[in-house]
Amino acid sequence: MLDVMAAAEKLWTCNLGRLPWDQALGIQEQLRAMRQDDAIADTLLLLEHPPTVTLGRRALPNEVPGGSERLAALGIAFAIADRGGRATCHEPGQLVGYPIMRIADVHRFVRDIELSIIDALAESGVNAGTREGLTGVWCEDRKIGSIGIHVQRGVTTHGFSINADNSLETFSHVTPCGLPDVEMTSVALEGGDGNTTRLRERVAAAFAKQAGLRPLPVSPDQLGIAAEPARSESPDQVAA
Repeated sequence: MLDVMAAAEKLWTCNLGRLPWDQALGIQEQLRAMRQDDAIADTLLLLEHPPTVTLGRRALPNEVPGGSERLAALGIAFAIADRGGRATCHEPGQLVGYPIMRIADVHRFVRDIELSIIDALAESGVNAGTREGLTGVWCEDRKIGSIGIHVQRGVTTHGFSINADNSLETFSHVTPCGLPDVEMTSVALEGGDGNTTRLRERVAAAFAKQAGLRPLPVSPDQLGIAAEPARSESPDQVAA
C-alpha cells in the first residue's frame, strides 16, 4: 500500500485495462470507503468496458427501446447505476474515467471534469467545448464526452467517458443522454489521435492539473484492490 502522506499534492492514477462494468463498480465502492477513511489519496481509475449500457438516476425506460432483453440478445451488458445523468454506453476503444475524490462542490467538480476533457482532447488534435444547458463535452453539436457522478459522504464515484476510436455501435441501441437527436462522435471521427494509451496519459495529466495536483501512476496492487490490470487489452492499449 502506498503512503498517503508521502503522496500529498498528487493524484493517484491507475490503469485497469478492460473490465466488466459491474467489476469496476465493486472496485470503485472499495476505494470510496478507503478514501472516506483517508486510507488512500484522491485517485483516478482509467479503463475500458466491453459493450455495456447503463441508466443513470434520471433515465427513463424508453431510452432503451426493447429493454434489457434486446440488449442481452445483442451481447450488450445492462446495468442501472446510482450516478447522475441518463442512458449512456460503453464499448472497447472508449476511455472511461472514475475519479475517487473528496470534493466540496458537485457543480464545480463537473465543470472541472469538462475542462479536463477539453484540454486532453485539444492535445489529441480535437477542438471541443461545452453546450449551454447540457452536461458533457461536445464538438459543435456532436457529443464526444459524457459525465455522470455520484457523491457519498463527500467522495465521488462513477465519472466520465470519452469516445476515442470506438465504433459507436452500442449507442445505436439507446437514446444517448435522453436526447433523441444527439449525434455521437469520437476522437478518430473528428480527425484526432484516437489512440487510447496516449489519450489516457493526456487525460491523467489534464485531470491532475485541473485539480491542482500532479499525476502519480499506481498499480492495483499498490492500491490494495482485487483487480488484474490490462487483461484483454485492445491493440492500441499496448502500443508504444
